[in-house]
Amino acid sequence: MSVALLTLGCARNDVDSEELAGRLAADGFALVDDPEDADTVVVNTCGFVDAAKKDSIDTLLAAADLKDAAGGSRVKAVVAVGCLAERYGAELADSLPEADAVLGFDDYTDIAGRLRAIVAGERPHAHTPQDRRKLLPISPAERPAAVVSTRTRLDSGPMAALKLASGCDRRCTFCAIPMFRGSFVSRRPSDVLAEAVWLAEQGARELFLVSENSTSYGKDLGDIRLLETLLPELAAVDGIDRVRVSYLQPAETRPGLIEAIATTPGVAPYFDLSFQHASNAVLRRMRRFGDPESFLGLLEQVRALAPDAGVRSNVIVGFPGETERDLEILCDFLTAARLDVTGVFGYSDEDGTEAETFDDKHDEDEIRARLAHVTDLVTALNGDRAEERIGTIVEVLVEDLDTDRPEHVEGRAAHQGPEVDGSTLVRGCPDAGVGDLVRAVVVGSDGVDLVAEATGEKR
Repeated sequence: MSVALLTLGCARNDVDSEELAGRLAADGFALVDDPEDADTVVVNTCGFVDAAKKDSIDTLLAAADLKDAAGGSRVKAVVAVGCLAERYGAELADSLPEADAVLGFDDYTDIAGRLRAIVAGERPHAHTPQDRRKLLPISPAERPAAVVSTRTRLDSGPMAALKLASGCDRRCTFCAIPMFRGSFVSRRPSDVLAEAVWLAEQGARELFLVSENSTSYGKDLGDIRLLETLLPELAAVDGIDRVRVSYLQPAETRPGLIEAIATTPGVAPYFDLSFQHASNAVLRRMRRFGDPESFLGLLEQVRALAPDAGVRSNVIVGFPGETERDLEILCDFLTAARLDVTGVFGYSDEDGTEAETFDDKHDEDEIRARLAHVTDLVTALNGDRAEERIGTIVEVLVEDLDTDRPEHVEGRAAHQGPEVDGSTLVRGCPDAGVGDLVRAVVVGSDGVDLVAEATGEKR
């Protein structure tokens, strides 16, 4: 029996899909890339924001159309898994009869058996969603270790995501993720290291460490500084040349962790800091902490150790109660922060969150206006930051070759995270291949993307 896995959303979902693929392959399923060649299509959905939910539903509907397509399609069943399926369960199943099943996270351990039954005609009841934070003891010390990963790579590229932990213990008022992802659970360092070795054997040269909150790693294992000791070990894995950490909570980003990321050989000096806003009043309504002074102080610590460090962030505009002054504070902060990339989101209600109940909400037109204003600002600011890098030396991990111009390659420098942080076009390296690290001098920029000339050095 064959299966195609379609993945939407973040890098954490990419890891989940590869873990599902590992289970399915171990139980005799053939993994195929083209949904039309599969007996069953599994869509790993995203349930983060409205646009992501729509993409997930559209993908499920497109897969369902294959069941009725004339000609070569062999699809017998379409199955929804992932965050949207976990979050809405039976509600999603009722509203989307085109999907043959909606499975939750608890179905993953027997995913092969579930799929075989569905293809055979069974229609399992969709689960009833519940707050997964209540499924684990409140005390971190009493929580079980995260399950050891068993995965099959679905992408042969030189970058691989590696999950540090799952879940989140924070209670941000705008975020529903902890309700369907559960409480924070760290993976054992030995399991993370073993998977890093395996990924290197599969051809990975960069490890992208993912979780809902990487600054919390180790707290439930009795050592909040565990990431600082783990990073050098991961960087020392044979075959791994770059380790990158994602999603740092600014209020938890301690000096020792800054130093480890900024100065450890083999660790990218890259800081994915989720500021969300800069006004203390708005942050307090979000149940977060900080202000422009503390955030700029944090960035000063980073750049004192690594002047060329990459820094990216996300912000929400139009949050309930956000005043014009709050917006000015945010814009002033962004101007002073010199971030490489800034994702800007307009506030929208998320089902079941505390912010959904707040008064003082802005109408959609006002949110769109604020979103456009801040987006225009950060587009210019991020472009200015890219221009500042002209003349600097970068080391680019090659991910794509230009077939029309064989002397050109494209990849990412140390300050550029995968998919969302732009890329670097390197000219003058005809012998470089995917997975090589090439040194180059930056000669131009286009938005957040860079253009560089190869120095002739690669590894």
